[in-house]
Amino acid sequence: MATDNGSWVHNSEPKHRSFPAHGSSVVTCLIFSHGRIISASDDHSIHVYCPTTGDLLRSLEGHKGGVWALSASKDILVSGSTDRTVRIWDLTTGRCTHVFGGHTGTVRCLTIVKPEWIDVEQESGVVTKEKWPKRSVIVTGSRDHSLRVWTLPKLGEAEYHCYVSAIRDEDLDTEDVSEAEENPYHRLHLEGHDQAIRALAARGRTLVSGSYDCSVRVWDIVTGQCKCILTGHTGKVYSIVLDPKRNQAYSGSMDGTIRVWNLQTGQCQRILTGHTSLVALLGLSPSYLVSGSADTTLRIWDPDTGELKRTFAAHTGPITCFHHDEFKVLSGSDGTLKLWNIRDGSTVVRDLLVDITGVWQVVFEGRWCVSASNKDATTMLDVWDFGSHNDDEREGPPNTTMGKRVSWRRTPERHCSTLLLDTHRKQQLPEDISSGNSEKHAFPFLVFDDVRLLTVVRLFWIK
Repeated sequence: MATDNGSWVHNSEPKHRSFPAHGSSVVTCLIFSHGRIISASDDHSIHVYCPTTGDLLRSLEGHKGGVWALSASKDILVSGSTDRTVRIWDLTTGRCTHVFGGHTGTVRCLTIVKPEWIDVEQESGVVTKEKWPKRSVIVTGSRDHSLRVWTLPKLGEAEYHCYVSAIRDEDLDTEDVSEAEENPYHRLHLEGHDQAIRALAARGRTLVSGSYDCSVRVWDIVTGQCKCILTGHTGKVYSIVLDPKRNQAYSGSMDGTIRVWNLQTGQCQRILTGHTSLVALLGLSPSYLVSGSADTTLRIWDPDTGELKRTFAAHTGPITCFHHDEFKVLSGSDGTLKLWNIRDGSTVVRDLLVDITGVWQVVFEGRWCVSASNKDATTMLDVWDFGSHNDDEREGPPNTTMGKRVSWRRTPERHCSTLLLDTHRKQQLPEDISSGNSEKHAFPFLVFDDVRLLTVVRLFWIK
């Protein structure tokens, strides 16, 4: 069954599994995608694990340097590396289907931008709805000071391999770099920053990038136009969050401040102060902006007003990672992983990990939480299942919905009818799968599962 957030607070003994991963290397990226744990390391490896068993499902080999950026869309994974390439992987087979070259420095950050309806103001002043981008794209940011925009290949589309894998400048072939412009999937090369790109965020047509040159830039990823340059930070920009609802962007800097930018005017609306050191981490949910700093604290802000709601100050070292939603924050630092109640930050709900060297990454989805840490010189992945004790014991993808009421009708055949519901778009998908029957009972019952973020509702009509 679906897991509510009360289970995270009141389940004092969540199921816990711990297993080694990536030898002793640093885990640079950790994501939870469609029932898979995907981790990447500075040793060039990418691993895919099953959350329920801890089994290594696939090891994705190909990068020649550390992997510093990951993003996934269904069965497609995109990775960026110190070898200066972007690779696209088919997660169903583990094959690398595309290799994109062109960057002359480490690919430090990337994101997949999916089509969505956005408001567009016409020359007449009339606001209309348009879908942008027209198809999914990849945006990459590099230490070469530039960004690139690529079409995200679909599974089965023509493969493309640009074999640029130089680690040192002197090994880089300029002819291979220029070949990026000939790549049919390459769309834009965005130049303007004077130093490395450290962070980016994108939605619709809008891309926001943050750089070590202390500036933030806003781009149109369809035309490549730099719409505005946002200046004011006095230290390197390490983190960026985009807020389409409020038409704002937030940037965290080495100067210890967070700036709130109006994307329409390009003006700095607010400067959020309080941190005393680098603000390397930012996160946004509908009601909360969360910042993590090297000053050992997490701060919770109201994104509407900029008001500081509360400060979490139980860590004794720099915040190395966090993940949050409307109810909870998980944060890693100083050899501990802590779970907080975001609405009442007076106390830590619990320590999930203690007595370890450090926590590199943490992520949660639904009932599942995954962290990457170092213990006794070994890299470990820890997985917690916060499902209630009444949840069915079963293998398979994790449950990620919060419970949905559905309308249904009995099928004439009185057999098991499976309806796929997209709980994010609140619509039934055009697919009806039927199978199986039984003779034991005379009433219907429901079984809820999740497959790739879709609620699968099995309606059993049994004679």
